Amino acid sequence: MYGGDEVSAIVVDLGSHTCKAGYAGEDAPKAVFPSVAGYIDQMEVDDPAAAEKNSDSAQDPTNLDKPKRKLYVGNQALGYRRDHMEVISPLKDGIVADWDIVDNIWDHAFRECLLIDPAEHPMLLAEPCSNTQQHRERAAELMFEKYKVPALFLAKNAVLTSFASGRATSLVVDCGGGSTTVAPVHDGYVLQKGVLSSPIGGEFLTDCMLKSLETKEIKIRPRYSFKRKEIRPGEFQTIDLDFPNTTESYKLFSQRAIVSDIKECVCRAPDTPYDEISYSNIPMTSYELPDGQTIEIGAARFKIPDVLFNPSLVLTIPGMENAAEMAHSARGLPQMVMESINKCDVDIRRELYSSILLAGGTASMQQLKERLEKDLLEESPQAGRVKVLASGNTTERRFSVWIGGSILASLGSFQQMWFSKSEYEEHGASYIQRKCP
Repeated sequence: MYGGDEVSAIVVDLGSHTCKAGYAGEDAPKAVFPSVAGYIDQMEVDDPAAAEKNSDSAQDPTNLDKPKRKLYVGNQALGYRRDHMEVISPLKDGIVADWDIVDNIWDHAFRECLLIDPAEHPMLLAEPCSNTQQHRERAAELMFEKYKVPALFLAKNAVLTSFASGRATSLVVDCGGGSTTVAPVHDGYVLQKGVLSSPIGGEFLTDCMLKSLETKEIKIRPRYSFKRKEIRPGEFQTIDLDFPNTTESYKLFSQRAIVSDIKECVCRAPDTPYDEISYSNIPMTSYELPDGQTIEIGAARFKIPDVLFNPSLVLTIPGMENAAEMAHSARGLPQMVMESINKCDVDIRRELYSSILLAGGTASMQQLKERLEKDLLEESPQAGRVKVLASGNTTERRFSVWIGGSILASLGSFQQMWFSKSEYEEHGASYIQRKCP
């Protein structure tokens, strides 16, 4: 179908937190930017009736007389504060809820980050294990009809992570931004009956961190809300800037960016389950905020990561009361791993226990791998066999799905697997079910 290895396919992984895109065969994605969009409604905001109708139609994707909204995608566009700009994610529970934004995100990745014409490159898209048939067909339609791609392939996140570590069978624990998913992969196929997911992901932990800082009276100032002026060499004065028209969602987006960095710098999973008494006199770690104030973080460094293992800890974080229901229903990581393995056939359980793969941005947290292995050793029946694998390189953990796609799409033996444009024209979008299992 294609001559030799000169395919130069493009791999796109649209995650709940960031979108990764780049050329197959490379070892890291070229474009990495937030998978959210800022939008401003192009309507007279002072006409309440129109604004009312507008909010209704925004909720209803089938409403065709949509108001014109201007979308802003990418690091630069989102980094710039605009009046009345809301920040919205196109995904709900990992599944696309707003195709218009996804289209804009893809477009930004192709035309502005990679500077390519999508009509000249086959596309490999990573999709969540829970993706539905109509979503897959919709993605195929968009790619072939709008971007005119020559060929397409949809691959499951867990399978790509498995390939990235060179395995055909493994249990993939993907701690992403929006959720944590555990999926068993056997011989390159996801075993759907064993897929479990929990709503506790990196963004949830970031929110916990934000709330716990706020209860200590620490104010996180978004970068747009101040400017620093040098009064004497090395001495700065911070001047507050006031933008009354900034939306709540944009303020939160900017605060989360800072808190997320605090989380990545100071948090680590505790070696033993967290309890207030033993962690009360732990030494503080300092962190300098963008506005120059230095904050001290103590027990929260261990408490917040431990929410992954024990979701009910959320109830002890002031301000997170609205997550109570979620804390009761969500399971900790070790329980999810055990439950997922027990849903699989007996004869592959041993193999799954011995190759548990950690992936996703949240998985690069310090000590997470060691703690998960320790908890599983205590609970699992095959104690001697438990092995949690995670790449030592945090970039690889963050981008494992993308890297798996990059390896897969550049294999010579994979080239006959593509769902080509001519097949699409002949059989229609539903044929993707047969081409991409």
